[in-house]
Amino acid sequence: MKIYTKTGDQGKTSIIGGRVNKDDIQVEAYGTVDEANSQIGVVVSLLPVETKELIAELENIQHELFDCGSDLSMKAGAEEKYPYKVHEEMVTFLEQRIDEYVQEAPELERFILPGGTTAAAQLHLARTVVRRAERCVVTLTQRQAVNPFVRQYLNRLSDYLFALARVINVRAGRQDVEYVRGAKVFRSEEKE
Repeated sequence: MKIYTKTGDQGKTSIIGGRVNKDDIQVEAYGTVDEANSQIGVVVSLLPVETKELIAELENIQHELFDCGSDLSMKAGAEEKYPYKVHEEMVTFLEQRIDEYVQEAPELERFILPGGTTAAAQLHLARTVVRRAERCVVTLTQRQAVNPFVRQYLNRLSDYLFALARVINVRAGRQDVEYVRGAKVFRSEEKE
């Protein structure tokens, strides 16, 4: 099987139900999701083998990002023939994991600098790519209908990656570095 087709040589690419320019916001959206997926793959490669639960969790997220890409690569109206893959339960799972990870890390009072261990720093980078993908999806929704769970999933995923980066640093004994020029911006629920 050849991996090149030459069908994109004129600046167009296939989507489910048609073809679009390669610089179309739809291609930018699912392409940025693919970039985030690759970044998470880097994280998986950095995690020690004994963290197999985290590796399995991140690999599952990689599959779900392919689902997001699939949903985003449909021409408007194609979802009638090809049902959406991303659903509410995927968002709920991320929320549950975020809640668990937040309990494991120290309480936040200020913004933190992305960094710490190599894996945590790469998770922060993945988080920023996911945020960019989310912005692309918001732009795409101004033009056509998009599975609303994809946008929700990406929103929660960036929070998940932030929470997991902090947990990986905690487990490695690395302290987050606070942004010292900023005011205290986070308040605990108990103080309110």
